[in-house]
Amino acid sequence: MEKWPIGVFASVDAGLGVHLDVAQELGIPTIQVHAPHKETRTPEAAAAFLERCNAAGITITCVFGGFDGESYADIPTTKQTVGLVPQATRAARVEEMKEISDFARLLGCNTIALHIGFVTEDRNSEDYKELVSVTQNLLDHAKVNGQTLNLETGQETADHLLDFISDVGRDNLKINFDPANMILYGTGDPIAALKRVGHLVASVHCKDATWAAEGKRGIEWGAEVPLGEGDVGMGTYLRALNDIEYTGPLTIEREIPEDREQQKADIGKAVALLNELKEQIG
Repeated sequence: MEKWPIGVFASVDAGLGVHLDVAQELGIPTIQVHAPHKETRTPEAAAAFLERCNAAGITITCVFGGFDGESYADIPTTKQTVGLVPQATRAARVEEMKEISDFARLLGCNTIALHIGFVTEDRNSEDYKELVSVTQNLLDHAKVNGQTLNLETGQETADHLLDFISDVGRDNLKINFDPANMILYGTGDPIAALKRVGHLVASVHCKDATWAAEGKRGIEWGAEVPLGEGDVGMGTYLRALNDIEYTGPLTIEREIPEDREQQKADIGKAVALLNELKEQIG
C-alpha cells in the first residue's frame, strides 16, 4: 500500500459515517467501517459488503465498535454512557465487541477499534482493575482472530492512555489517533500528544476542531469543523505523522450525518487538502 492512502469513515448500515457510494464517487481507496447492528452482523452481510468494496477497489482497514445507549450529547453524558467504562453495560458490550471482532474477520480486516470511554485515573480502584481485566479478555479474543484493537484518543490525556495500555499489557493493543478529539474533549495539545504516543499509533483520523472557550475546556465541547478550518493545523499534523514514521491511511471523519450533502462536500475538500499536503511533505 502506498504511503498515506486517503480514507474515510464509512458505514455498513448503522448510519454513522458516509455511505460507500460517496467513497467510491470521490475515489477514496480505503475505509474504516462502523460495525453494523447485531441483526446484520452475519456472514451474508459481510460477504455482500466485501463484494461491494472489492468491486469499487476499496480496502477496509478497520472496523469500529459502537453501542446502543451511547450518547455524545455533552461531556458529562459521554462519561456516563460511552464505551466499556459504564459498569452496568460493560459485560454485554465486551461480548458485543467480540462479535464485532468476529464480523471483522469475515471482512478480512485485522483491526478493530472503539472509544473505551473515560477511564478512571485511580489505577488502584477495583473499577479500573476490572476494566483492565475485561480489556485483556477482549484483546485475547481479537488475537485469536489475528487482530489488533485500536483505542481512539480524546477522552484521556496522552500519559493516562499510555498508563492504561501499559497496565493492560497486551501487544495487540494500539491507538487510533484523532487530533480533533484532543481539542473537543480538552485533554491536551494534539501534536504534543501524537509525539508522546506515536510509537503505538496504528491508525489515524483526519478531523479538525476548535477549542472550547478558555476556562471551559474539558467541561464543554469544542466544535468540530471542516478539515483545515480548525485548531489542529493539518500541515503540522501530517509532518508529525511523518516524524513518527506513520505511513498508513489518512482516514477523514466528518461527523455531520444530519446534512449528507454538506458532509460529502466537506469530505471532498478534505481529500483535496490532504492530497496537496501529501505532495508537499512527501
